[in-house]
Amino acid sequence: MRRILLAALLLATPAAANEPWPVRPLTIMSGFPNGSGIDIYARLLAEPLSRVLDVPVVIDNRTGAGGNVASDLVAKSRPDGSIVLFGTAGTHAINASLYSRLPFDVVNDFQPVTLLGDLPNVLLVNPERTPEFRTCADLVAFGRANPGKLNYASTGNGASTHLAGAQFAHAAGIQMVHVPYRGGPFAMTALLSGEVQLFLHQVPPAMGPIAQGQVRPLGVTVRAPVAAIPNVPTMEQACSLPGFESTTWYGLFFPARTPDALVRRLNQAVVAIVRDADFSAKLVAQGVTPLTSTPEEMRAQQLADITKWREIVQRSGARAD
Repeated sequence: MRRILLAALLLATPAAANEPWPVRPLTIMSGFPNGSGIDIYARLLAEPLSRVLDVPVVIDNRTGAGGNVASDLVAKSRPDGSIVLFGTAGTHAINASLYSRLPFDVVNDFQPVTLLGDLPNVLLVNPERTPEFRTCADLVAFGRANPGKLNYASTGNGASTHLAGAQFAHAAGIQMVHVPYRGGPFAMTALLSGEVQLFLHQVPPAMGPIAQGQVRPLGVTVRAPVAAIPNVPTMEQACSLPGFESTTWYGLFFPARTPDALVRRLNQAVVAIVRDADFSAKLVAQGVTPLTSTPEEMRAQQLADITKWREIVQRSGARAD
C-alpha cells in the first residue's frame, strides 16, 4: 500500500499548474446517512486519500430528497477542488427520471472524476418474524398466493433499493407493497422490528446483520456469487429468475467547471488507491466490486444508465416530487 500511495502522491503533485492543490481540507459530501453503503466506502477512502493529498479529508453527509440535498450543495459550490460529491447511479441516473424538476442538471452541473465500485443488492428477510421464508422460492410462492400481503422496505421512494424491489416483483410476478424509509439504517430497523417482510439492501451495510444472524440472505442481485457472502445464491438461482440483475455504482463528481488539471490529479490519486491490492481486498470483503475509470468513461456510464433506469422508473410508477 505504501508504494502505491507514494506513486499516487507523485501523480497528484502539481505538474503543469502554477498553483498547488489541494491547499486546504478536501470535503467528500454524500447525501446518505452514517452507516449507509456510501458512508462505509467514503470512510475507507478518506484515510489513504488524506495521506496521498497531504490534507485532511472530511466526510460530510447531508441527507434528504434521495441524495439531492447534497448534490445541490455540490453543484452550487465553487469549482476550486475543495469539495467533491460521492454520487451514485441513484443520484446521477435514477433521479433524472424520478424527479420532474431538480434544482440542478445531473449531467451539466457536475464533472465526473472516477467510478469507485459496483454494488449488488441482497434480498433479506427476518428469520424470527418470518421463519417460513427459508428460501427465495418460499417467498415467491407466498407472494403469488397472497397478492399485496408482502411489504418491502427501501431507502427512499425511487432509490435503487426501491427499484430493485420493483424489478423483483415484476420478474417474479408478485404484488408487493413498497414502504420507503429515510435511509438504510431506518429500513433495516423496520425489517428487524417486523414492520416489513423483506428488504433488498446493498451488500456492504447488510454484512453486519447477516453475520450476526439478525437477517437471512436469500439471494444476491448479480449473476455470480458475491465473494463477501459466497454461500448466498444468486437471485437467478434461488428465485428461478433467468438473467435477474440489479446493481448500482458509486463515483466521485466535482462541480462543473472544475479545472481539468484538478480533475486529473484527483482521478489519478483515487484510481491508484482503489487499484491497490490491500484496499481492493477491503472493498471485496464488504461486498463491493472495485471499479475505476477515466472521467470520460464515467460520463458514458452515467448517460447509459440514465436511459436504462428511465424505463424501470416508468414501469414502477415511482415519483418523488
